[in-house]
Amino acid sequence: MTPMNRSSAGTSPGSRRDFLRGTLQAAAAAGFGFPAIVPGSALGLSGTVAPSNRIALGIIGTGNQGFNDINAFLRDDRVRVIAVCDVNRESPGYWEGKIGGREPARRLVEAHYAQQRRSGHYRGCDACVDYREILGRDDIDVVEVCTPDHWHAIPVLAACQAKKDIYCQKPLSLTVAEGRAMSYAVSKSGVVFQTGSQQRSDWRFRRACELVRNGRIGELKRARVGLPAGRIDYTKAGVSKTPQPVPKGFEYDFWLGPAPDAPYAPARCHINFRWIYDYSGGQVTDWGGHHPDCAQWGMGTELTGPIAIRNAKGTFPPDPLWNTATEYSFEAVYENGVTMLISDKNPMGVTFEGTEGRIYVDRGKLEAEPKSLLDSKIGPGEIHLYASDNHFQNFIDCVLSRQPTAAPVEVAHRSITICHLGNIAMRLGREHLRWDPRTEQIVGDDEAARMLSRPYRAPWCLPVV
Repeated sequence: MTPMNRSSAGTSPGSRRDFLRGTLQAAAAAGFGFPAIVPGSALGLSGTVAPSNRIALGIIGTGNQGFNDINAFLRDDRVRVIAVCDVNRESPGYWEGKIGGREPARRLVEAHYAQQRRSGHYRGCDACVDYREILGRDDIDVVEVCTPDHWHAIPVLAACQAKKDIYCQKPLSLTVAEGRAMSYAVSKSGVVFQTGSQQRSDWRFRRACELVRNGRIGELKRARVGLPAGRIDYTKAGVSKTPQPVPKGFEYDFWLGPAPDAPYAPARCHINFRWIYDYSGGQVTDWGGHHPDCAQWGMGTELTGPIAIRNAKGTFPPDPLWNTATEYSFEAVYENGVTMLISDKNPMGVTFEGTEGRIYVDRGKLEAEPKSLLDSKIGPGEIHLYASDNHFQNFIDCVLSRQPTAAPVEVAHRSITICHLGNIAMRLGREHLRWDPRTEQIVGDDEAARMLSRPYRAPWCLPVV
């Protein structure tokens, strides 16, 4: 398809990144003289960036989190959102009945940029149904994949083929096999990748993990991870689970994509997809990209995983559509004897327990016993973890510098694998699953091993990178 309204005609993504990197460096240098009659914003001075040389971003998926992320990227003057993509044109059915879809997203972007123009008008954001139109544009440098979980892997691998840098929302994957394919593709293609596990850009989680990694609570024995319970109607509108005609403007078959064929119902799509195992893993995986990820960070196991899943118990109340666990608990056992206990009964967040103290961290909370642990200084010769204070800015920083991000794909893959394994064990009623983190295979249980991947509905398949 032919792209429209190109923001940087005649400028390749690489040269635009190089120009912007040089511009920012020049802006930081003192005493750099330019003719006074040239506006600084046109040259990219004083922290501003010339519009034609901003990082061009396309958004794939403009539902709930998509809108939040668009707003975050719009606040970064180094970025210009030039295209949005969603299979839904415009409808309610999102958080608390809010309107979502590609047309509201387009209006959001254009209203933001219109405020920056003297005319008060801006028409420079395209909207499309097919993600491949975004990836086929040579004027787009970066994409965000903010689709339902079952639609993460295919566009991510296709973006790797197209050499687009990627911000992908959590949870990284629907299956362990998808996550491994995504990590391999990112590594092979050399693109910059950030997972939307934004707690890695929260100083409280970083501080807690640094204290644990540097032995401030003695020998680490266990990490208790608390995630939410239940299945929630996020629309707060008693969304219907009864099959109905597909609404006008919603490309439902495209929304299903690689997932099994199924009749349309309002409760199947948009915000509530996460309660259906064909598309997600319930609260276990929805929050699995956050607290278990930070537990691995503090444990120092972010590039490996457990050797067993033990004592898995899940409650699956009968429901005509929603079938993920409402209550759950399981233990991930590591080779060094440390155990991660994941349950909706644990305090929300992560509690690290050691031989000489404990540290608890959650959003907005950081506590320790003894309290004096929080005053401990991390010395120059000790472990200092990756420092980021803004997840979206960190991604753009790395797009420019080509350095690793705060939440790289391999780390995200290893973290969400724990939750996939927990779901497999609970669904099969297994008290003990043996896992080899080196080969990434379930040992001695063929039925469970088959659940590490899922068949795709034709004609969809994972792109080869």
